[in-house]
Amino acid sequence: MTMATSLPGRRDEAWRYSDLKALERAHALPANDAIAEAVTLADGETRRLGLAPDDSQRATLTLEVPAGVSATLVESLGGGGWLDRAVTVRLGAGARLTHVILQTAGAEAVVTAAYTAALAADARYQVHLGNVGGALGRVAMDVTLATGADFTLGGVLLGNAGQTVELVSRVVHAEPGATSQQTVRSVLAGKATANYLGKILVAPGAQKTDAAQSSKALLLARTASANTKPELEIHADDVKCAHGATVGELDAQALFYMATRGIDPAEARALLTQAFLGDVLDAIADEALREEVSALAIGRLRVLVGGA
Repeated sequence: MTMATSLPGRRDEAWRYSDLKALERAHALPANDAIAEAVTLADGETRRLGLAPDDSQRATLTLEVPAGVSATLVESLGGGGWLDRAVTVRLGAGARLTHVILQTAGAEAVVTAAYTAALAADARYQVHLGNVGGALGRVAMDVTLATGADFTLGGVLLGNAGQTVELVSRVVHAEPGATSQQTVRSVLAGKATANYLGKILVAPGAQKTDAAQSSKALLLARTASANTKPELEIHADDVKCAHGATVGELDAQALFYMATRGIDPAEARALLTQAFLGDVLDAIADEALREEVSALAIGRLRVLVGGA
């Protein structure tokens, strides 16, 4: 999605469950000057970037990680208007990038962030996403993997009131021996909606592919909803591909058990929802980054549990 293009419609499968009314409102906002950045990361570097527009803002970033370089990017997306973000990521052979995306826009804001990544041979791209803000908070990722490359995505989607938070991913295994793992956990309260549309495409000749998707959504209120659509398109015969998706509520027996141990019901709900996110949060290897993402997620969870 860019400001120069027409607005999407329901016939566009990638936008089928989105909040198009919020996008229409954002499209009417006055536009700031576009921002264009180009960043090349050095070995061992941790770079922080932040954007928080009050009106509508088109912002592009071209990110280069040269061959053999290992680096970290922490990206904060906020503000109260419409942030239309487009990022191109290029990883050289054997490069390593840890990419943290924290989407914390205001209650009436709209974020449409699109990431296109190309991984050269044996590159490794780890994405840790906290998508919790905005009336509409949308993150889209399109990743292409060369021989031996690895892509890992851990996503936390948290929504309350009438929020729509969504993750749309397309991972192309273009050459043999690449691996990918997507783990998405959503927690919804009020009338919030979470959407996960994830596609894995294995190209002809991309043998020895190993790809997996896991999406689980936890509804704290019967008025909340989750749409999950994992998809596999495989054009090779020597591959390992799997996907799974579930939508459910808190375990009533676990809540009862904790109540018999004298744990306050609100605290019990908070502990169970925090444990639900463990697959994503515990996978963040860097302790400081793990604490940063966990603090954001747990803080929002407390709000969701209190308002559910």
